[in-house]
Amino acid sequence: MRVRLMLPVLAATAALVLTGCVDNSAPAAESGTNSAATEVDSAAVALLPASIAKAGVLRIGTDAQSAPNEYKDADGNPTGWGIELAEGIAGKLGLTTEYKVALFDSIIPSIVGGQLDMGMSSFTDTVEREKVVSFVNHYTAGIQWASQDGTDVDPNNACGLKVAVQSNTVQDTEEIPAKSDACVAAGQAAIEKVRFDTQDAAVNAVVLGQADAWTADSPVALYAIAQTKGKLIPAGKTFDEAPYGIATAKGTGMAEAVQAALQSMIDDGSYDTILDSWGVADGGLNSITIDAAANG
Repeated sequence: MRVRLMLPVLAATAALVLTGCVDNSAPAAESGTNSAATEVDSAAVALLPASIAKAGVLRIGTDAQSAPNEYKDADGNPTGWGIELAEGIAGKLGLTTEYKVALFDSIIPSIVGGQLDMGMSSFTDTVEREKVVSFVNHYTAGIQWASQDGTDVDPNNACGLKVAVQSNTVQDTEEIPAKSDACVAAGQAAIEKVRFDTQDAAVNAVVLGQADAWTADSPVALYAIAQTKGKLIPAGKTFDEAPYGIATAKGTGMAEAVQAALQSMIDDGSYDTILDSWGVADGGLNSITIDAAANG
């Protein structure tokens, strides 16, 4: 079944800044505390690695530029429904949160290197990524293309087009290479992939006519289309559902602790409340799994 996503109505300032006034890729660090209303789940706490339980802090990496999932508010602090889920997880685990905003492709290496405990950054769970981290699957998203208003771009017939992507996303590493290879095999022109460090830069490229289309995860793309106020339109329909995963270090017990915390949020209704409030409930899950790409 195709993911259908309602566009969220947000009181916060739009995170996708098309004028380039905000650099969402700039490394920064923000700290917060878990919600006082969150009830600690002792069973989930018992699964925490001893070092994290002792520290009392959950160090979370995010690129904070994929609205409405994770992005920066008007004060430069991480926000979005992914961040609210992260706050809920920390609350269930009895931890405070420390956010480290960094480029997308640096988050997994930082988890492997021990600088971060968790990555909440719209990661698509793939078998390749599961070789280095474990993913706690918390959502299902598809892929959505966008193009300038007045154009007619078909994601299934994009040979010869310039397509913008964020570096090291699934669209960059898997989707566009596969589509381009199919074009070449059919004797047509390859797709010219145009890579950017951030999603907002990729969107800008299409708005300014520097690329023919942009491809991204469905909640990110649909939100961006709405924020451009008519400059961009959906190019085709959402396709290729895949699980989002929260990245954690392999073999440490962290994945199991996060899984238990998130399942507790589903059971007490706080998970659904967060997704409902952001208008993205259609991708929600009833059961939290680990490494769905390999095991699903």
